[in-house]
Amino acid sequence: MFREINVAGFVLKNGWVFCQITFLIYMIILAVMDIKRRQVHLGFLLSGIIWVILSVICERTVSTGEIIAGILAGAFFLLISKLTKESFGYGDSILIVIMGAFLGFWSLMSVLFMAFFMAGLFSVIMLLKTKFHKKSKFPFIPFLMAAYAGGIILNGY
Repeated sequence: MFREINVAGFVLKNGWVFCQITFLIYMIILAVMDIKRRQVHLGFLLSGIIWVILSVICERTVSTGEIIAGILAGAFFLLISKLTKESFGYGDSILIVIMGAFLGFWSLMSVLFMAFFMAGLFSVIMLLKTKFHKKSKFPFIPFLMAAYAGGIILNGY
């Protein structure tokens, strides 16, 4: 009646899919934190490094050069956070560094393009509804999470 589920076998056979799904769960938790508190717990945010390490075991097919470029792209956002006095939050930037190491440069660029597009669209809608003004702030991690989830669904990563 019930089939035995061999979790270890599934993980070994579908390693990258397993890593993607668990990374998405991590991002969903971060997005909820960001929406509720407008900040994320640094310890939990840094736990994303675990997925970076696991991605090697999960047979990710990204070159070392792409990983380094992804990390450097994230470091650029850390600089933006510093220069804008956190108009673009450090939590967002740290997550982008982690995503760059996890996904590699080109997949990170895809996620960032979609996240900024969705955030821009959201801003325009909120400005038109007069719920926002030019200086309004809103959490960005939910847009990163949605863009990442969309990429998984479209099998882009």
